[in-house]
Amino acid sequence: MTDALPKLLKEALTEKLAESLAVPLPESTPRRIYGAVRLPGKATAVVGIRRAGKTTFLHQMRRERMTQGAAREHLPYINFEDERLAGLRAAQLGFLLEEYGRRISDAHARGTVAWFFDEIQVVPGWERFVRRLLDAGRTEVIVTGSSAALLSREIATALRGRAWEVPLYPFSFAEALRHQARTIPEDPGFITGPERARIERAFLDWLVIGGFPEAQGLDGASRGQLLRDYVDVAMLRDVVERHGVNNVTGLRWLVRQLLGNAAGLFSVEKFYAALKSQGVAISKDTVHQLLAHLEDCFLVRMVWMESASERQRMVNPRKAYPVDPGLIPVFDRSGRGNIGHALETAVLIELERRRCAVTYVRTPAGYEIDFLARGADGKPELIQVCADASNPETAERELRALIEAGALYPKAHRRLLTLTRDGMPADPPPGITVQPAYEWLLTEPGR
Repeated sequence: MTDALPKLLKEALTEKLAESLAVPLPESTPRRIYGAVRLPGKATAVVGIRRAGKTTFLHQMRRERMTQGAAREHLPYINFEDERLAGLRAAQLGFLLEEYGRRISDAHARGTVAWFFDEIQVVPGWERFVRRLLDAGRTEVIVTGSSAALLSREIATALRGRAWEVPLYPFSFAEALRHQARTIPEDPGFITGPERARIERAFLDWLVIGGFPEAQGLDGASRGQLLRDYVDVAMLRDVVERHGVNNVTGLRWLVRQLLGNAAGLFSVEKFYAALKSQGVAISKDTVHQLLAHLEDCFLVRMVWMESASERQRMVNPRKAYPVDPGLIPVFDRSGRGNIGHALETAVLIELERRRCAVTYVRTPAGYEIDFLARGADGKPELIQVCADASNPETAERELRALIEAGALYPKAHRRLLTLTRDGMPADPPPGITVQPAYEWLLTEPGR
C-alpha cells in the first residue's frame, strides 16, 4: 500500500509526470556507449561523475526508443533531484504508478512501459520500488546516479542480480568533435595534411578543456571555476553527505594530492606520513576509506599494478588519474600544464569507456608500461603513452619497455601512442603498433 502523500508532494510528482509525457525532448550531442545498454529483466543503471551528461543520455535513450516506434506515453521520466521532492520515501512512490494509470489507462495493454528515474538514490529505500516494478513484468527501469557504490554494490544486493551497470564519462574526443559539429574522418590514419592539422589542433584543445559538456566553449577562467565547483560538489554531496565523512580537511588534502599529480604513483603510507608531518590528524584506515569514496563517485580512477600475487598488488603504489583531463590544469601546482599526463589520462578513460580491465606493468628490469588492458574478449594489450617519442633516446626507452613487457605477456598486442604524428619514433621495431593517440581514440575498437 502507498503511504499517505502530502498534497505538495502529490502536486510536484503529478506535474513532473505530466511534463515528461508532453514537453519536447531536449536536443543533445549523441553519446557512444560500448557494450549492451540493457539486458532483458534487469534494471539499467547509468552511473558516472556528476555533470557528465547522464540526464541528457536518458533523453537520448527515450528519443531512440521513439524512433524505433515506442509511444511517448510509454517513456515516463522523473528527475528526483528537485527540492520539491525532499522527504519523499520509497513507499510513497506507488503514487506515480497510480497517477500514470489514471492518465494512460491502457498503456500496459499496448506495450512495455520504460520508466526513466534520474538521481533516484535521493529517495531512501528506492531499490525496493524498482524491484517491485521489475517483478510486475512488462516494465523496464532505467536509473541514474552519481555514486558507483550506490548503483553497483547496493543495487546488486537489493535487486538480487537484476541490474546492469552502464558507465557514462565526460565527452570522449569523438563526442567533443560531434558537439562542435565537426566532421570525424572515416579513417583517421589516412587523411590530408590540412585535415590532420585541424584534428591535431582540436585534440590539443580537448586535452586542456576536457570533456565535461558545460565546459565546452567557456573561457579558461570560467571553465576553471566551473570544474572547481564540480569537484567541490562531488566531495560534499557524494562523499561528505553520502558517507557521513567528518574529516573534511583530510579529504581536501587527498583530492588536491590526487588531482594535482595526475598519472602519478600514490601510496597511502606516504600520504599518511605527509599529512602527519603537517599536523593533520587522520588514520590510515580513513585515508583508505576516503580514497574508495572518491573512486565511488568517479572523481578519480585508480590503477593497480599487474600481479598474480594479491599481496604484491597491495604493497605497491597505485597510479591515480582524474576522471577527465580538463581537471589537470585546474589542480596542477607545477605551472607546467603537463600535456603528457593529460594524454595518459585520456587514454585510461577511453579504456574504461570501452569497458576494459586496466592495470599497469612493472618489468623485472624496472621498466614501466602505462597500461595492460583486457577487453570483453579477454585479449590483452600493452599500451605505452608518450607525448613525444621522436627523440631517439626517448624512443629507445619507450620501445624497450614494450619489448620487455611483451616477453612477459607474449599474447598481448603492443601499442605506443604519441601526441601527434611528428612525435612518433622514426623506426619502430616490427610487432609494435605506433600511432598518434587521436587516431586510436577516433578508431572503432577491432578495426
